[in-house]
Amino acid sequence: MSEQQPRDPPAPDSRRPAMVGLIVVLLLIVGGLFLVHVLRSMSQIQDCAMEGRTNCAPVSSSSPGG
Repeated sequence: MSEQQPRDPPAPDSRRPAMVGLIVVLLLIVGGLFLVHVLRSMSQIQDCAMEGRTNCAPVSSSSPGG
């Protein structure tokens, strides 16, 4: 005597959570690569200073005259 009620069709799988997760992972990778680049350049400057050199600052290639 159990009545069976009609079931709603299952909703299609949404890809939005997967896309959000992919974007978060990509942002973490890009942020990590940027952090590695910054830390590497700082490490090179510190190594230069620890050797006793005085010209360790990176030289900018832009000229003030334009």
